[in-house]
Amino acid sequence: MNHIHRILLILIIGLAFVLRLYNITWPVADWHSWRQNDTAAVARNFIKFGFDLLHPRFDDLSNIPSGKDNPMGWRMVEFPMYQSVAWGVNRLVPRVPIEIILRLVTVAASVGTIILLYLLMTPTVGTLAATIGALVYAVLPYSVFYGRIILPEPFMVFWAVLSVYLMYRVSEKKEVDWGMITFAGMAGAIALLVKPTAAFLMLPVPYFFFRRFGFSLRLLIGLFVYSLISLFPLWWWRQWILQYPEGIPVYAWLFNDGNIRFKGAWFYWLFAKRIGELILGYWGLIPFGVGSIMIPSKKEGWVFRLWAIGMLLYMIIIARGNVQHDYYQILLIPVIAVYVGKGFGFLLSNSVFSRPISYLLSVICFLFMFAFSWYTIRTYYWINRPEIVEAGQEADRLLPKDAKVIAPYSGDTTFLYQTNRQGWPLGFDIDEKLKMGATHYVTVAPTDNDGETKDLANRYTVLVRNDRFAIIDLTKPISSK
Repeated sequence: MNHIHRILLILIIGLAFVLRLYNITWPVADWHSWRQNDTAAVARNFIKFGFDLLHPRFDDLSNIPSGKDNPMGWRMVEFPMYQSVAWGVNRLVPRVPIEIILRLVTVAASVGTIILLYLLMTPTVGTLAATIGALVYAVLPYSVFYGRIILPEPFMVFWAVLSVYLMYRVSEKKEVDWGMITFAGMAGAIALLVKPTAAFLMLPVPYFFFRRFGFSLRLLIGLFVYSLISLFPLWWWRQWILQYPEGIPVYAWLFNDGNIRFKGAWFYWLFAKRIGELILGYWGLIPFGVGSIMIPSKKEGWVFRLWAIGMLLYMIIIARGNVQHDYYQILLIPVIAVYVGKGFGFLLSNSVFSRPISYLLSVICFLFMFAFSWYTIRTYYWINRPEIVEAGQEADRLLPKDAKVIAPYSGDTTFLYQTNRQGWPLGFDIDEKLKMGATHYVTVAPTDNDGETKDLANRYTVLVRNDRFAIIDLTKPISSK
């Protein structure tokens, strides 16, 4: 890497970091706030209840996620590595809100992925394509938003790409580096613990073993060592969480609920709306298509083809999850950035087409890709119900620290999270919730038009009630005359 390339990479890293600081101090009430708050709650509860990696807890005590009442609030999904890092940083800077720290951890993981992507692309597809690929990852509006969000996926992507990069390094060395293989396996283990879907990004790993060892005994030994290191922790964690079925959300629907796989809706939502419109802003499909049909060089081999195959398998196997939630496509961004980078690299350096026209087309594609993607992504930063933040802050100020709160919001835990208390994100069956320990009712439907609010206001002491929200103390019944 010469000085110019280093400067360009540093500029790209700086740009990526600055873009991801946008609205980083805002409340967690923007797009996908439900999933963000459930993730953040685990880290916040490490601070409140004590650090316990094996017993992560979130705020939802209801039976909505798992179908079983969850009085302790167990959150047995991904191993809480991401939240643990944020907790550790919080110990160093306790005055910084945990939400900001979580976002900064995501930013660091996202920027780290850009560096790894550049290092992986440079020797395989060339410096020009690598630089553009890194730039695309840095500035794509979808990548920017999900590169500063409170979700485990960007953290997982970093470790998965690190494992792939380390195995690429192993395949290029003359001497077998078992230390690096071990490190690659450890990175893979972290990625799989955070989200098992990392396996789709790690598809090139066996290929690198084959490229290094060919058909030999050392190939089998290498694969065994890597698999043992990377897969055993995931197996252990999955066995551990079976003790807490109330903390394991229902997940079978992710695969093919509604029999959506290969239906018109599946193709439309994934390839047209998500990849075509949301991520690539229509015009990014041109360099992506060019990059996809390019014959890979000998150095590149099957590395990025296997990534593309992994991307397709991921969307096919996790069909309903990918259609249901656009954040599931975070895993695709490294793959998309590689092929867009390759496509732009070809357009800017080819001798087949008119050079001025290729340059002009590249500039137009890049600007339109950014603009049309941003047109939709900009709405992701909006907080459409600011009253839940206001009500939550007031509840946090007034209520005892050990209060159990009912915060009805159609089952969405975003409102509950703002109260900084555990509880229930849905009303109804209030007497049952009282038996389970509910102490307060907070609502953003404070008028008498809401039957539940009216009934509770007539039965219990109202602490606050205005045109935006109401807070009712369920421990203080109103004496009947």
